[in-house]
Amino acid sequence: MSTAPAPTALSDLEYQQASSELLARIESAADRWLQDDVIDIDTHRTGGLLELSFPGGSKIIVNTQPPLHEVWLAAKAGGFHYRWVDGRWLDTRDGSEFIAALSQHASAQGGVALAF
Repeated sequence: MSTAPAPTALSDLEYQQASSELLARIESAADRWLQDDVIDIDTHRTGGLLELSFPGGSKIIVNTQPPLHEVWLAAKAGGFHYRWVDGRWLDTRDGSEFIAALSQHASAQGGVALAF
C-alpha cells in the first residue's frame, strides 16, 4: 500500500510549467557544477527528457509523463515515479521528495556530494 499523499489536481498547463521549471532547475545546477569544476557532468535535453551523464559512464534520466502528470527518475538504484503534491514532487510509493532523491542518487553516481 502506498504511503504517498494524494496528488494535487493540476491542469495540463500547470503540469507543463511545474515540470519545465524542475528540468530547468536540474540543468542549471549541473551547468553550475561543470563551470565551477565540481564534477564533469553532461546534460542532454530532448523535450521533456533530461539525461545526466556522470564520470565513469553512468546516467540518470528524468522524464516527464504528461498524460499521467508525473515525473519519472531512472538511476542506477532503480526507477521512481513522482506526482505534484502541495508544491513538491513526491514519490508515488513512499512520499519521498524528488529533489532529495535526485541529490542522493547523483551524489552516489558522481562520487561527490551534489545537492540540487
